[in-house]
Amino acid sequence: MDIIFKKTNAQWVKYSEYEYIKGDDGHLYLMPAPTAKPSIYDPFKEAETLVVDALNLGRLAMKEKVVEKVLKDAVMDFVVKYGLLGFMTALPTTPEFVDYDAVYLPKNQYIREETMTTLDYISIFFPFYKPDIYKDKTTFQWNINSRTTDKSQPALAMTYSNEPLAMGLCLQQIYAERFYWLVTQLRDWAFILVSAFLFYTEEKVIDNFSRNLYQNGVSAFGGKAPTYHISLYNNKPRIVWDFQSLILTIQSIFGFALTDESRPLRICRHCNKAFIASNPDDEFCDSNCMNKSDQQYNE
Repeated sequence: MDIIFKKTNAQWVKYSEYEYIKGDDGHLYLMPAPTAKPSIYDPFKEAETLVVDALNLGRLAMKEKVVEKVLKDAVMDFVVKYGLLGFMTALPTTPEFVDYDAVYLPKNQYIREETMTTLDYISIFFPFYKPDIYKDKTTFQWNINSRTTDKSQPALAMTYSNEPLAMGLCLQQIYAERFYWLVTQLRDWAFILVSAFLFYTEEKVIDNFSRNLYQNGVSAFGGKAPTYHISLYNNKPRIVWDFQSLILTIQSIFGFALTDESRPLRICRHCNKAFIASNPDDEFCDSNCMNKSDQQYNE
């Protein structure tokens, strides 16, 4: 993965505070708090921690009797650490959809419509405060200064001025994502890991039904591949991968980690948490879990 994604355009934004707000449409949203401050970071510099945290949060969401407050607090901790997932740019066929009158959506579990107007689609992610977007002849324009006194927001927009306009929008303080969508995405990733792990560990004892179930669970893994462009770096052309959502970043890291034979993703045999093994034979996430497991076996 280090070689494939040696050069990336993957900077993402997280805010210091987030809050839950119930919308008029009945959905619960998560968005930056009014007093929150943005910061920019590179998810690939903490790739392993990011994907493990996402999978363990998904494992929590998979529990049938998980307390809603516990899950909401855990999602909040994850978002404060890494930011929102960027559904707005992840779902359409192209993150440059703002350049068109309509948005085209591949089949997904969040939005049933295959196409909708650009403004209607954008409004899904701005249920409380609408960005000042207008059409200038053939393209949409965004007046970032119209509804904010926070100087960080125009500065943030300028930082991502070379990216698709939608990316700048989804990194703004008034952007919101539905709590249920966040939980569903994290749970789906965790289900894929569990399917792969159980197929690997129980291959010799599972029946055909379970074997097919696990195989289908893993084969459901997929999505859009990151785009790329060529850039001159040290007077040499280099491939630079573009990641316009945190979803695509996590999914790419997860995919390579899941198929890594030297440092594979595992589920700890004692605490059932996801971890990246130091070698293919590791069964425990750390020495504490290994010692506790040995103690239970000896008792």
